[in-house]
Amino acid sequence: MTVQTQLDIANRFYVSDIASSLTPATRLNTIITRLNKKQSLTKSALNYLDSQNLQSLHQLASGLLSYEEFQTKATNEQTERKQAAELQKLADEEKQRLIEIERKEKIKKVQEAAKAARIAREEAAKAARIAREKDPKYIAKVKNQKLRAKYDLDWFIEREDFPILMNILKRVDNGQRLSEKDIVWLTTEDEDYYTDELRARFHSIEAKFYTNQYKKTQDLWMLVNASSHYRKSNNAKSADLLFDAININEQKVPKLKAALLTTLGGVKRDIGMKSEAIALGEQAHQLVNKDYRPCTLIGAVHMETGNFMLGHEWYTKAEERGASTKAIDSDLRSIFMRTDKTSRSKMKAHLLRVDSDRYSWVKNTK
Repeated sequence: MTVQTQLDIANRFYVSDIASSLTPATRLNTIITRLNKKQSLTKSALNYLDSQNLQSLHQLASGLLSYEEFQTKATNEQTERKQAAELQKLADEEKQRLIEIERKEKIKKVQEAAKAARIAREEAAKAARIAREKDPKYIAKVKNQKLRAKYDLDWFIEREDFPILMNILKRVDNGQRLSEKDIVWLTTEDEDYYTDELRARFHSIEAKFYTNQYKKTQDLWMLVNASSHYRKSNNAKSADLLFDAININEQKVPKLKAALLTTLGGVKRDIGMKSEAIALGEQAHQLVNKDYRPCTLIGAVHMETGNFMLGHEWYTKAEERGASTKAIDSDLRSIFMRTDKTSRSKMKAHLLRVDSDRYSWVKNTK
C-alpha cells in the first residue's frame, strides 16, 4: 500500500496552494485528513470551510457534490486563488517598490539638506575668513606671528614684555640698529628672547653699519668692529673680503696693528684656515704682549685642532692678562659642543684632568 503524504492529500482536495493544508494539526489539514479517511465533519468544521470560501470542498463534505463534480469546481477555485495570490504578490511587490522609492527619496532629501547645510557653513566660514583677513587687527596679528616665527619667538611671551619685544623685532627686521638700552633689555631682562636668529640679525645690521662707516672714514677701527659683527652673524667670509683692501704690515700703531691681526686671525679661524689664524695671533701677541685677546684666539684654535695642552697654556696666559674666567669657560664650552664625538671625548678627559671642579659641566655631556 502506498503511503500518502500531506502533499498528496492536499493535492487530492486541490488546496495544496494553501500553506496550512500541509501543516499538521492546523484546522484545514485536520479537515482534509478526515475527508481523506471518509470521516464526517462537524458543523464547526463545515462553517470554517464556508468562512474560508472553500465552497467546492464545503459542498463535497456536505454530500452536495460527487468527487468528479468537485474536481471540476475545485480546479477552477484553485486557479482563481492562485491568480488572486499572484495579483496580491504583484501588489505587495509594487507596494514595497513604492516604499523603497519613498525611502530613497527621504534619504536623498536628508542628504541634500545635509549638503546644503555644509555648503552654507563653508560659505559662512569663508565669508568670516575674508572679513577677518581684511580686519586691520587680524592683519597686524598675522604679521606679528610671522615676525616672531622668523626669529624663533613663536612661543609664549609675557604680557608686559610683548610690546617691547615686538618693537625691537620690527626695527631689526627693517634693518634699523638697536640701542644700547635694547641690547641691555634683551641680555638682562629675559635672555630667552635674544635668540640665535635675533642675535645674528642684530650683528648683521651692526656689521653693515660699521662697514659703511669704514668706507666713509677709512678708520680701521671701524673695520675691526665690522669684522667682529660679521663673525657673530655667521658671515666670516664678508669680513675676510674687507681685509683684501688693506695691508696690515704697513700699519705703524702697534695696538691697531695687533687688533687687525687678531681680528683677521678670528676670521681665518671661522673659515677653517687654522694655521693662518695661529700665525696671525702670534704676530699680534708679539706686538701687544700684555693683551689677552691674541692669547684667547691662539688658545681656541689649538683646542679646536686637538692640541689641548697647548691650548690650555694660551688660555692661562689670557687669564693672566685680564680675560675673565667666565668668558674663557664660555669659549671652551662652545668649542666643546661643536667638536665631533671623538674629539669631544678627548677634550672632556683633558678638562677633567686640568680642573675637575671648574669643568664639571662636561660630565653631563656625551
